[in-house]
Amino acid sequence: MPWEQLLTWTFLISITTAGIRLAVPVLLAVLGEIITERSGVMNLGLEGIMLVGGLAGFTVAVGVEHQAGLVAIAPWAGLLAGMVAGALMGLLMAVLTVSLRTDQVVAGVTLVLLGQGLTAFAYRRLFGSVGKRVQGLDPVPIPGLAKIPVLGEMLFNHNLMVYITALLVALCWFMLFRTNWGLNLRAVGENPAAADTSGLNVVRIRYFSVMIGAALAGLGGAVLTVVQLNLFTEGITAGRGWIAIALVVFSRWQPVWALIGALLFGITDAIQFRIQTLGSQEMPYELLLMLPYVLTLFVLLLGSHRDEAPKALGVPYVKGER
Repeated sequence: MPWEQLLTWTFLISITTAGIRLAVPVLLAVLGEIITERSGVMNLGLEGIMLVGGLAGFTVAVGVEHQAGLVAIAPWAGLLAGMVAGALMGLLMAVLTVSLRTDQVVAGVTLVLLGQGLTAFAYRRLFGSVGKRVQGLDPVPIPGLAKIPVLGEMLFNHNLMVYITALLVALCWFMLFRTNWGLNLRAVGENPAAADTSGLNVVRIRYFSVMIGAALAGLGGAVLTVVQLNLFTEGITAGRGWIAIALVVFSRWQPVWALIGALLFGITDAIQFRIQTLGSQEMPYELLLMLPYVLTLFVLLLGSHRDEAPKALGVPYVKGER
């Protein structure tokens, strides 16, 4: 391996820039899961939700771009479709866990299997063996800031979804910790019985949080297929939903820490992609693919002792029970 190519400013800038972009789908799913788990519901179905959101977004983007010819609108239509598809999967999760009080782990795994099977079947029926691609979103340099040496290329020369996701991190933190809505949501996740006694509608709050969280995960899947890869294949999420769940624990259910965890995953993912392109003969291909997931496991182990999970997480609420 030409290691001298790895120890240059050009390489470091390129992997950081790529890592920021690669972090976006995972970060969106993490933010969604933080909102969901703060209400006391554990949604392990993120992998399936991201797949469904990814296929829905890609299908709509293909239709708008290739059939209607609206190239500029196609990516945004696809992203919206991904959010709607994710919210519908979240509605199913809420029905199972909040209304029917099904075991949340079983319900989450069921959503993963449903998403995998449904997207594989639907993709073959919709596209067959014909590979379709979409144009996606072009980078939008921020005037002035994009010309700053080093930092300009890394931070201020991305597509709009990168900037929007960064704003969502701040918005998520503000909504959770600086608004009455966030206070009510966290109260339901800590002690639903006390929240119910104080007049809060536990069922409605949990339904809303699960659907919002799933919508963000679906958006993450759509970003992956429509904006980043510009295509869909079976199992395209490649475990990103499970990584997101691990990063929720690492983040201690805090949006800012979620940003840090997602960036670590994205940069490591970018490193393994770049090493592959350099044609490494010393490191097996499969080992390179493992790098982002091994790092995520290591980071999770480092942060696992900080158990700040909501007290009622994973516990179904029955009105009248304490």
